[in-house]
Amino acid sequence: MARVGIVMGSDSDLAIMAKAAEMLDKLGIAYDVTVISAHRMPDVFFEYAKKAEEKYDVLIAGAGGAAHLPGMAAAITPIPVIGVPIHTKALDGVDSLYSIVQMPSGIPVATVAINGAANAGILAAKILSVADPVLRQRIKEYSEELKDGVLAKKEKIEAVGYEAYLKDMK
Repeated sequence: MARVGIVMGSDSDLAIMAKAAEMLDKLGIAYDVTVISAHRMPDVFFEYAKKAEEKYDVLIAGAGGAAHLPGMAAAITPIPVIGVPIHTKALDGVDSLYSIVQMPSGIPVATVAINGAANAGILAAKILSVADPVLRQRIKEYSEELKDGVLAKKEKIEAVGYEAYLKDMK
């Protein structure tokens, strides 16, 4: 059984939402990916959201613009929903962010940054780790990898100087 469902309103969101899948892969968590428009196919969306608890422990829902998909999923399913606001050309994704984060009382959607699907994957893993000590250890190891990466950059800056380091970045 997939532990996480990744759902988005359009295939144009796939490049962003793939980052959640990459994090789940890295942490060894099974998931499914699907595209369902809450506006263009509400009957299919409602059925997906109603059955989500039978298939998943957490949903990651990405949407742009009006961004109703994460909130509607949270209104229908009792499992945690993590919303990923997708960047839009018209308002730089702020419209998506506000649509997802401003849910009414009683219908929470955990919301990450605009295009923050990687963090959505990590947050889903942390939610699942509450009852999974092996997964919690993998998350700790991932955090150590992040720390080691920053320390390596710090050491390089100290070794070559920040001006040389900046030139290498370009």
